[in-house]
Amino acid sequence: MNRHLAIFGASGDLTTRYLFPALAHLHEQQRLPDDFRVTALGRGEMSPEEYRGSVGEWLAGYAGDVSEESRSRVAALTGYRQASVTDSGELGEALGPPEEPVTVYLALPPAVFAPAIEALSGAGLPEGSRVVVEKPFGESLESARELNRLLRGSFAENEVFRVDHFLALQTVQNVLGTRFANRVFEPVWNHQHVERVEVVWDETLALEGRAEYYDSAGALKDMVQSHLLQLLCLVGMEPPLSLGERDFRNRKAEVLRAVRRLSPEEVERQTVRARYTSGTIGGEEVPAYAGEEGVDPDRETETFVRVTLHVENWRWAGVPFVLRTGKALGEDRGEIAVHFRPVPHLSFGQSRDPQPNVLRLQLGPDRLTLSVSVNGPGEGFAPEEVDLGSELAPQELPAYGRLLLAVLEGDPTLSIRGDEAEESWRIVEPILEAWGEGRVPLREYPAGSEGPEPR
Repeated sequence: MNRHLAIFGASGDLTTRYLFPALAHLHEQQRLPDDFRVTALGRGEMSPEEYRGSVGEWLAGYAGDVSEESRSRVAALTGYRQASVTDSGELGEALGPPEEPVTVYLALPPAVFAPAIEALSGAGLPEGSRVVVEKPFGESLESARELNRLLRGSFAENEVFRVDHFLALQTVQNVLGTRFANRVFEPVWNHQHVERVEVVWDETLALEGRAEYYDSAGALKDMVQSHLLQLLCLVGMEPPLSLGERDFRNRKAEVLRAVRRLSPEEVERQTVRARYTSGTIGGEEVPAYAGEEGVDPDRETETFVRVTLHVENWRWAGVPFVLRTGKALGEDRGEIAVHFRPVPHLSFGQSRDPQPNVLRLQLGPDRLTLSVSVNGPGEGFAPEEVDLGSELAPQELPAYGRLLLAVLEGDPTLSIRGDEAEESWRIVEPILEAWGEGRVPLREYPAGSEGPEPR
């Protein structure tokens, strides 16, 4: 395990809300070595003692379920250095003598990734060092290729971790267990039996002060290009030979390569984009997105997107994969829903249509349900739908805790390979281009609603 973690972006939202709480959980479970240390790099003037005080405050707010002992220990093992993350000389001095490998976590705005990677190349990192890059990985297919080129100049592929915390969610990983460990599912996991697949991530959360990043990204880049396409991979992949990183990531890349790029006409028919207007969520007034501080209304950034894609291979021919995500909606809803085709005929003399079975893997709270038809309590053989379900035990580690542990131990299974990142942009780019040409109008929906009305 690498024993030195360097965080570029010492006081950013990712660092304060996720990385330090993840470290506290790892310490609580005795997953960190005694000589583990953290170096946080930022541009502001601050003493190490002042920074440790801030770390203690962040952990009290975001890791209150962790013992005071673990929170104090994580703060104590953290140091702070003022340095420009785009200056090789300052980085080399801040990271110290090249005596042991260091894991560098780029908790930075995407625009700084390229210059930071270039600076790392000249900083003289020890052999065995690693670099962690958050999403979005690039702003386009060309920029993703350029980032990959820069990374290959200094790091081997197994030393690069393009992380997506969705892959560390228990329910997401349970897609694999449900499919491959149950004979009842795998034989029917194909176009002959599945009518459609829906991948949904709806949030009641509005902008919450993230205009600087979100208004330049939008829902398509922020959620679909990374998270939801990764979930599509897990549903659509062929059985891997093993869950080792090479076999597992090979299968994911195969699915992405099989996703058909949409033509401009298909973008018009198969995508919806919208942004929220003012409304009420949980009894609180939410201002319109266009009126939020830091938002440029003329940019027409979408806060809701629905995209229908097709995986063109033998298993999934003709099956639509519907990806949907939105902000400031009426309820939180994260799930993967596999809709099976209904039986061809009901033999009960009923006039109603057969109802399909739906397998739902729900995220937050983690739950698995399967809707089935049974004979109801009423007259005759009238079928009734019931849900068979189970609550899943909570994860031992939060998603970022599992990701950090994998990075520190050098296991890239839960990170995204370079070709995967490029394939994701290959899928998304024609949608962005068609939207930029005005082919799909920007619709609106009130905050607190279910989203825009179906077309």
